[in-house]
Amino acid sequence: MGNLSRLHAISVVFIRHGLGDLVRRLGVVSLLERAGEVLHWGEVARSEQLEPQQRLRLAFEELGPTFVKLGQMLSMREDLLPPKWTKELERLHSNAAPVPFEDILPLIERALGGPHEAAFEDLDPIPVGSASNAQVHRARLHNGRAVVLKVRRPGIEAKVEADLRLLAHLAQFVAKEVPDARRYQPVRVVEEFRRSMLRELNLATEAQNVERIGRNFRGEPHVLIPQVFAQWTSDAMIVLEYIDGISAENAAAVKAAGLDVKLLAQRGVDNVLKMILEDGFFQADPHPGNVIYLPGNRIAMIDFGMVGRLSLARRNQIIDLLVGITRRESEPMVDVLLDWAGEEAVDEEQLSADVEDLAADYGDLPIKDMRVGEMIGRITAMMRTHGIVLPSDLTLMFKAMVTLEGSGRQYDPDFVLADRLKPFVDRALAARYAPAEVGRRGGAGLGQFFDLMQGIPRDLARLLKDARRGRLRLDLDLKRLDSFVDKLDRTINRITIGIMTASVVIGSSMVMTVTSGPQVWGIPIFTALGALGFVLAFVNSVWVVLSIWRSRSR
Repeated sequence: MGNLSRLHAISVVFIRHGLGDLVRRLGVVSLLERAGEVLHWGEVARSEQLEPQQRLRLAFEELGPTFVKLGQMLSMREDLLPPKWTKELERLHSNAAPVPFEDILPLIERALGGPHEAAFEDLDPIPVGSASNAQVHRARLHNGRAVVLKVRRPGIEAKVEADLRLLAHLAQFVAKEVPDARRYQPVRVVEEFRRSMLRELNLATEAQNVERIGRNFRGEPHVLIPQVFAQWTSDAMIVLEYIDGISAENAAAVKAAGLDVKLLAQRGVDNVLKMILEDGFFQADPHPGNVIYLPGNRIAMIDFGMVGRLSLARRNQIIDLLVGITRRESEPMVDVLLDWAGEEAVDEEQLSADVEDLAADYGDLPIKDMRVGEMIGRITAMMRTHGIVLPSDLTLMFKAMVTLEGSGRQYDPDFVLADRLKPFVDRALAARYAPAEVGRRGGAGLGQFFDLMQGIPRDLARLLKDARRGRLRLDLDLKRLDSFVDKLDRTINRITIGIMTASVVIGSSMVMTVTSGPQVWGIPIFTALGALGFVLAFVNSVWVVLSIWRSRSR
């Protein structure tokens, strides 16, 4: 009930953009009407002539940061949505009108624990950047060092939390009422989005991301990660070293500075591949706006609010997938995809045939003609066909790879991402089969085997003991049983009311035949009781008809 005002605002925006049918189907209308909220159904949709995916994008943009981020996440999920939807959602941007400095300053001083003059000699009131969840101001320390302050927008937490609660309810509704959507696990997708959104709102977490990536690149002379000033950093603000260079978005300025654009493209891609395939912790949005070029063909990376994490096991799966494609070996690729499918039923024979077609198309392709972005698109389309949901940790990685390929070609038309991937794959395979690593894995496997064998007698004894004591329990989960019981209960109630109504009609008919007896205002009392019985029967009949009609409409 506390989210009704936000639910009303969201519904109005959807209706205005021609998505009123979606609002009706989700059951929002009856809820708002019962709560006394009025929907503006008469408004003319401003985007009624547009495609559905365009209308959804416009609605997300108007609804603010949570829905913008949700749309951006869905734009990466070609395993869930067709390409025309993901392409449209890619157009969502986080730019927003800046918050007035007088509203931001109290937040800065609250994060600092005192007046800003104690920490900064100069604080620029004009923001250098403004997004949907934060904005950035330049400042200078008392020692003359330039820094930037990234400050969370005021009041955004409550709005985001309300949106996340509504999305969680929506996901549960879809999982319960739309059988075809269950294989896409909407509850899990929204839960992953919730964790990502809350991490991005917490700027102290972003500071930890910057420090971790800085440690991973320690000793790399051509890479610069900004320093974090931890003493002034909190969950609402992060203070970072200001890096003065040329944005990778400004291709003309990069060329005018005499930098080696091909070398920069190679180094930038190698940096991200190192983070993905070697470190397992990477910047998930490596677009040119987050890259700064410095003299000496050095590269600085900024904005680590969105990061991806890959376990060693997941990185090995990626290596197996790439090796299977290049060597035309479909079996390891099928094994990887089945691992990603989890417990979902998959037609393995058809999946194997599709994977063999993919391997045949790319196995003999010269490396200079291989397009990794196109290959990833083929893989995700195949997964969507077979109902395989891409693991959340791979979503960001696939998006980063596609972005990388586009960024590399911005400065080098002959750039080939597959060519840059090869040395990383070769090093990963060499490390996997090195004698020391093989021995370590073998020892770990033997240890797990002996632990399992040692525990079997104990587990069997415990199972038999529970069976003798009657504590052995079998849980049977019948899906939608609660809903069935509710429907059965309503049906029995209607039948009972119907029988009672018929009894009242019969009884009233019998009573009205009695003309003798006491009278009230000249009317025989038995006649009056019979008429009252007919009125009651009529009311009950109307109730039963309306109940059946409402049930069918639902």
